[in-house]
Amino acid sequence: MIRFLQQSIARRFRAVLCGDPSGNPPWLGAVAAGEGPGFFLPGDAPWVVHGDMATLVGGVRALLMQALHPGTLAGVRDHSRYKADPLGRLAGTIQWLTVTTYASRESILRESARVRAMHGRVRGTYRDANGHEREYDASDPELLRWVHIAFMDSFLRCHQTYSPVPISGGADAYIRLWARSVEPLGLLNAARDEAALLDDIRHFDPQLAVTENCREVIEWLRHPPLPPVARLVYQLLFQAAYLTLPDLYQKMIGLRAMPRWLVVPATRLLLRVIRISIGPENPIQDAAMARISRPTLQPS
Repeated sequence: MIRFLQQSIARRFRAVLCGDPSGNPPWLGAVAAGEGPGFFLPGDAPWVVHGDMATLVGGVRALLMQALHPGTLAGVRDHSRYKADPLGRLAGTIQWLTVTTYASRESILRESARVRAMHGRVRGTYRDANGHEREYDASDPELLRWVHIAFMDSFLRCHQTYSPVPISGGADAYIRLWARSVEPLGLLNAARDEAALLDDIRHFDPQLAVTENCREVIEWLRHPPLPPVARLVYQLLFQAAYLTLPDLYQKMIGLRAMPRWLVVPATRLLLRVIRISIGPENPIQDAAMARISRPTLQPS
C-alpha cells in the first residue's frame, strides 16, 4: 500500500514538473537514447545536485536572480509565456537541465541546438540600470553568462543550505563540471571555481536593478496561480529561496524575510517529506544508468 501511494504521488509530482498528465517526462526518451555516458557520470557533482529535492528551492531562486538583470528580464517578459503557461515554461527549462545532466552526448547536442534556435528568436531592446536603451539578444554571451550564473549559484547555494547530501568534490567540482553544460550554447568562458563565480557575480552587480517590470515579475513569483495546498508549500519554498540570496539582492528587492531559524529547518523537513512521499523511484536516473550500462556496439 505504501509503495502504491508513493507511486501515485510521484506521478502527480512529475506531472506538475513535466507538464504531462501521465507523469512520464517527454524527455525521458532523450535520456535513454544513445550510447555511453554524457558530460557527467553517476556520482559527479551535477548528478548529486540536480537529483536532489533542493532544486525545488534553487529553481525559484534562479528566477529571482534572473529578474534582477534588465536584459534577461526583458527577454522573459517579451518572449516568455510565464504568465499564460507557467508550467510549460518550467517544463522547457527542466528539459534542458535534465537532458544536459543525464543524457548521452548526442542527445545533449540536439537539446543544445533546440535551445540555440529558441534563443535566436529572443531579441529586442531594454533600459539598463542607468536608464540607457540597449539591444538584447539571448545568444549574447554576457546575458547567457548571467543566466548561467543565476542557475548555477542558486542550485549550489540551495543545496548547501537545504540538502544533507554532500557534493562530490565540493563547490569547485560542481562549478567546474557544470561549466561544460553551456559550452554547446556558445558560452566558453564560464567560471571554473567558486572564486571565479563570486568574481563574476560582483562583475554583474552594477548592471542589476529593481524596476517596475522587475517588481511585477517578482510579485508574480511570490504569488503564482496555484491550488490552495500547493500555495502553502510554495510560500515556504519562496521564502527559502529568498533567504539564500546575497544580502545586496535582498536589500534591492526589499521583501520582508521570515526568520532563518524557522525557514531553514522547516524547508529541510518539507523537502525530506516530499522525498519520502514520492519514494525512491527516479525514471530519469534509471534510464541514464541503463544507457551507460549497455554494452557499446563495436564496429565489425
